[in-house]
Amino acid sequence: MVSLESCVQILDSMRVPVNNTERAARIEGKNANELYPYYGATGRVGLIDEYIFDDDLVALGEDGVPFLDPTKAKAYSLRGKTWVNNHAHVLKALEGLTTNTYIRHYLNAFDYQGYVNGATRLKLTQANMRRIPIPLASLDEQKQIANKLDELLAQVDSIKTRLDAIPTILKRFRQSVLAAAVSGGLTEDWRGKVAKSWKSYAIGDIAIVLNGKAFPSKEYADNGIRLLRPGNLHVTGKVVWTDKNSTFLPEVWAERRPELLLTAGALLMNLTAQSLKDEFLGRVCVLGQSSEPVLLNQRIASFESRLDYDITPYLYVYFKSPLFREFVDTLDSGTLIKHMSTNDVLNHRITLPDSAEQTEIVRRVKHLFTFADQIEQRLTEAQTRINQLTQSILAKAFHGALTADWREQHPELISGEHSAEALLAQIQAARAKLETNKRARRKKVAST
Repeated sequence: MVSLESCVQILDSMRVPVNNTERAARIEGKNANELYPYYGATGRVGLIDEYIFDDDLVALGEDGVPFLDPTKAKAYSLRGKTWVNNHAHVLKALEGLTTNTYIRHYLNAFDYQGYVNGATRLKLTQANMRRIPIPLASLDEQKQIANKLDELLAQVDSIKTRLDAIPTILKRFRQSVLAAAVSGGLTEDWRGKVAKSWKSYAIGDIAIVLNGKAFPSKEYADNGIRLLRPGNLHVTGKVVWTDKNSTFLPEVWAERRPELLLTAGALLMNLTAQSLKDEFLGRVCVLGQSSEPVLLNQRIASFESRLDYDITPYLYVYFKSPLFREFVDTLDSGTLIKHMSTNDVLNHRITLPDSAEQTEIVRRVKHLFTFADQIEQRLTEAQTRINQLTQSILAKAFHGALTADWREQHPELISGEHSAEALLAQIQAARAKLETNKRARRKKVAST
């Protein structure tokens, strides 16, 4: 085990920070071939018109880095002409003692507990960085370890990339299911030779649409009856309560406005975008079966069936579909933040199958969505295992497990002048020489 400072050159004194305004001014009007990568704590953060370094180096975050998250990288490679600000330490492996790749991999495997400080923004001072202990095998074995890690971690990254693509695939899958559901394609085989006999209705003809009330905020309380607000409608289609988004009113309001009292199973829709983005507008949710009664706030609509059967399960499917989303996207309330009126919903026309086909459509959508949910669960488990695999590979690398066979096959490269002991002697000699030179310089300065 040796300290980091004994096997790398620390180039922190060459770093130059540049604020965003100055950097923007420096690159304005310049061509891409006149600019160079500008790096910070966790990697490249922009461009600049000059470079400080022109070498193969290792950057290690100084602050604002997830030091205590074993799944996140803390060190990265610098190659060629680059500029680094003062949020990353800059290191160069000492030739003949170690390699940049070995150093980088080890710094990403290292446990920084006890080496970083700070309450909200962790910082790795240069003094603490210098004393990081590194296990050094022979130089040849270090190279083998680095090559093995490059190969294995590249495979892990490839798997991660494939896994990361799955949520997008599942989102497209769900949207295609919904599109097929409301167009009749999902139940085409169910109908068989029977002709499709869907009829057009305005939403107001088949459902009672109720808008909530603007309750006085001065009466908001810490307990009582819950008030349903737009922020409670979650993208998953469920009503979600947290400590931050829960609002209560005195129980007396349930008696004052009983028509706004919602019970489990109620179909709900946001009538406002909540922000400049439209992601909240038209979002639908179902109040959970275990939910206690809640009061309906303004900017949320609830739906009840006007027919002799419950149409809300099918309406939920329709409102989640791309077809209804297209309608919502055409709305313009004349303000920066879009709104949808109750009349917009009441007058919107929908092509409706009979109740039997509605039931079959809802059943099939639920079945397919359950399938997608199961894949998502497996995805989460797989991503956890992949993160653990990365840490397992790094741990084995720096305990010698990845190169055990190589050592058996190449005993001549880990003994004698190639041994770790010989390498350590070189390091100690280099440090002694460095200290002698420092003392000589200090003595010369003092004499002048």
